[in-house]
Amino acid sequence: MICIRHQQPNLWETFFGGEVADLWEPWMRAVDELWEDDVILDAVYEAPGRRHSHSRTRGRYQTPSEVVLRMLILKHVRNWSYQTLEREVRAKVVYRRFCRIGMEKVPDAQTLVRLGQTVGPEAIRELHDRLVAMAQERNIIRGRKMRVDTTVGESNIHYPTDSGLLNDGARVLTRTMKKIEQKTGGLKKKIRDRKRSVTKRVIAIAHALRHKGPAGEEKRKREYRELLGVTRQILGDARRVLEEVAGLPGRRRTPARGLCEHLKTMADRVRSVVRQTKARIFGGLTKLPDKLVSLFEPHTEIIRKGKAGKPNEFGKLVQLQEAENQIITHYEVYDHRPADQRLRIPAVEAHQRKLGRVPRLVAADAGYYSRANEEAVREMGVDYVSIPNRSTRSEERRKLQKRRWFKKGQVWRTGM
Repeated sequence: MICIRHQQPNLWETFFGGEVADLWEPWMRAVDELWEDDVILDAVYEAPGRRHSHSRTRGRYQTPSEVVLRMLILKHVRNWSYQTLEREVRAKVVYRRFCRIGMEKVPDAQTLVRLGQTVGPEAIRELHDRLVAMAQERNIIRGRKMRVDTTVGESNIHYPTDSGLLNDGARVLTRTMKKIEQKTGGLKKKIRDRKRSVTKRVIAIAHALRHKGPAGEEKRKREYRELLGVTRQILGDARRVLEEVAGLPGRRRTPARGLCEHLKTMADRVRSVVRQTKARIFGGLTKLPDKLVSLFEPHTEIIRKGKAGKPNEFGKLVQLQEAENQIITHYEVYDHRPADQRLRIPAVEAHQRKLGRVPRLVAADAGYYSRANEEAVREMGVDYVSIPNRSTRSEERRKLQKRRWFKKGQVWRTGM
């Protein structure tokens, strides 16, 4: 069952909590006040109830919504892992008091991972909308100014190489097939472990990269050819395992149903990696549609934003909008990276929808500039548009970009 908070603390917890209250940091006091809002707690309370119709009335009590919310914000502020979060909260009374746990048991790291996934993006958006509304009610933001920029939400993956992806695929497929063999009580043909052969060829490819010229290129192609051959053998084993399990009786097939679905999904992804590796190594094609850069985070895109220290980033494009006092008023995560020029008008519309007014000043970098968009934004009621045009040859435009309000807008934009 789901509950909002723990039961009322006893006298000893109240006394001891008062003793450590002076040790709270300023941000803890601000968050403690904000998190008393019923709308915020209801958003977190409703999220687990969407999993099943009886989640609120049946089963054992889950970690209260209030505790989940406070522990997740503590993790975010401290930039901790779930294991570190569990250890610190268990060990320190200040964190126990802030998270409203008291003498109750602290949820372990695995439970916190599941609870964080349960909250989900819908509840996060509701929380954010409520915080923006509270900031507007307290006159922290008025919506007179808006600055917008894009960044990359990076996926938690290693640097993608063709040999690395094939190595990941061999490891995952072999491990899953062995689990299926165990769950079904044995298969007709024992699963052959080819991970060692794959690893040797991956290392050989890394050594071949040190040799330049035609000889090194030929050696690299030869090692990739052997690696692809071993990977195809593993894919053949996976296909044979799926066909054999499909013909088993229901009592033996049912325990391995989830593993078989996982094996089929991963096998399809490994086949995609095989195709793109073959196209790049032997065909010289580097720009392929829907290129896969991770078996575990298949949605990851390759994004280039022109950074000298990090020319390639792997993740999803995220747009952030801010108003006064560095309050993020809106955010958007894009499935496929759009051009920045197409995002300016929707950003102003989102600002108007959230705050009930069109901003007087809009500031952004040069990637957002287009003459048509600037005219459309002015027609919407924006008085000052501080977005530079780096390639302009118009003397009038250059004079505009040297005006005091334009420069001040760009200085404010750089603080985002």
